[in-house]
Amino acid sequence: METIALRSFQPLYIWLDIGFLLIFAGILIWKKKYMTVLVGFLAGILYMIVDYGIFHLLCHSRSITGGNLFWVLLWMSMSYGFTNFAWIWLWIQKDENLLEWSVLILLWWFCCPLLTQTFGGSAAPIVIQRTTGAYHGYMAALLFAGYLFVIIWNLAHKKKDEKMPLLWLLAIGILVQFGWEAGLLIGGVRSAGFGFTDKLRPLIINSLLETNLGMPYIYMIYLWYSSRFTESLHCREKSVGFMEALRENSRKHI
Repeated sequence: METIALRSFQPLYIWLDIGFLLIFAGILIWKKKYMTVLVGFLAGILYMIVDYGIFHLLCHSRSITGGNLFWVLLWMSMSYGFTNFAWIWLWIQKDENLLEWSVLILLWWFCCPLLTQTFGGSAAPIVIQRTTGAYHGYMAALLFAGYLFVIIWNLAHKKKDEKMPLLWLLAIGILVQFGWEAGLLIGGVRSAGFGFTDKLRPLIINSLLETNLGMPYIYMIYLWYSSRFTESLHCREKSVGFMEALRENSRKHI
């Protein structure tokens, strides 16, 4: 059965969200989370390449009414690419203020649609949707390959601090996307006008698949980066190997 991911929102939603992104990035810079900001920015670019280049130009799965597809996708890609991956990076490094970052992001995803409904006036909504049948199989292959590597790695290593945090990666990958999808659904942005089952399908499938597929890969990128550089983009006084970076991360607690 084809899954349709649809969003309907007023133009004010975009401008409010851009304001939040600037505030969020500003707070991260204030707290010297420079690599987190860079990861979020690069993820936004990656989202745009995938969403516009692959989903739209290659798979022809995107359509829009009431707005310009390129500019709306650019905002969406930078918004969720930046927010999701900045949050993921904070989760992976087990940031000491993870609770505060998490509440900030989830609170915004809940409040933004409500603010738009109250102050958006009578502007015609922008409706954007995509079908998923053309590419979910490829995404599932990436999901399986990534976690297969993690499972084999863990089976090959007996020491606890040399194992990759399988449950932690699953929790991050599923819950970050779930928080986003749930905020859209509760706010009336996701799957507006759809029946109950059609509303739940994107929530469940996207939460299990779309962000989660990248978790093993982003975790290994984090280990490589943290073995050589700091969060403030400086070189470490002494670089360590991949395994030692894994041990360091395993020893950290929130």
